[in-house]
This record gives sequence, structure tokens and C-alpha cells, in this order.
Amino acid sequence: MDSQIELEFKKSKSGDKDERYEAYQNILKVTDQKVDWAYDVWDQLLEDLTHKDNHQRSRAAQYLANLAISDSEMRIMKDFPKLWEVTYDEKFVTARHSLQSIWKVGIAGTLQKEMVMEYMVERFKKGTDEKNYTLIRNDILQNMKNLYNYFNEESIKQTALDLIATVEDEKYQKKYRNIFK
Repeated sequence: MDSQIELEFKKSKSGDKDERYEAYQNILKVTDQKVDWAYDVWDQLLEDLTHKDNHQRSRAAQYLANLAISDSEMRIMKDFPKLWEVTYDEKFVTARHSLQSIWKVGIAGTLQKEMVMEYMVERFKKGTDEKNYTLIRNDILQNMKNLYNYFNEESIKQTALDLIATVEDEKYQKKYRNIFK
């Protein structure tokens, strides 16, 4: 890992809000492509998923999701439950930011995509007792839309449409259908 990226990770944990945000944006931008240093930060990011600071948990989850494309050892297959746990964070904004990035794990490969889809389908079906479950469902469907756009696989779209068809509230069913228009 080059010194600039190391510095960005340090800045993303620093006290200055603007500096943290800029570093966060830079790390996300860099990790949108494959990098050769994913394992230099992997274990620390796993640890940060349970950090006392919710911002650290959120950033760690988003960075790990982005780094899945650089995970040649497929560690994410074992570590995904830890990442998924942050999507249930006590701070809803942390949970939501983590959930909204989870689709990026799915673009790392077929096994990763299938795993992410499985988790999301299960949550969509069984998550109605969660607070803000309509927003969570919206995020899940948007993740599926992102995966569909990436892979152009009709089965992803069909899975989402099948889930939408199970929604009893017409208002939300319409809202969710609009994601796939």
C-alpha cells in the first residue's frame, strides 16, 4: 500500500470532520477498482466493524464492501456475516449506509453475488418487524437494481419483482416497482 493511501486511512479516523469526509471519499473512489493492498487493511476493517464510534463502523463496512472486488482469497465469504451485522446497527444511519453499500460485495463474483442475494431476500421477507423496514426494503431493492444493472441478469430483476409482489401495501408496492422502471 502506498503512503498516500495509508495517509487517507489515517485521515479517515482523524478529528477533523472535513478531512475525514475527504479521506472517506478518496478511499471509496480508489476502491471502486481492484487494489493490491486490500489485505493490508482487511483485518483492521473487520475489527472496526464493532468500533465504539458508529462512523468508524459505517466506514469500515463500506470500505470492506468495496474491497470485495480485490479479495482474491475470497475472505469475504467467511467474513460477510460480520459485515452484514452492521446493517442491523443500533444507529440507523450506520445500518443504512452499510446496507446501501452491500451490493458491491456481489460484484466480486458469482458466489459473492449469490450470497448477497440470499441474505437480502431473507431480510426482505423476514424483516417486517424491524423499525423502518420499508426503508430497509427500499435499500435492498435498490441493491438488487444495482446488481441487475451491473450483471444484466434477468434472474436478479425477477427475484426483486417477486419480492415486490408479496408487499401488501399498494403504496409501497408501487414505490418499490418504480425502482425497476
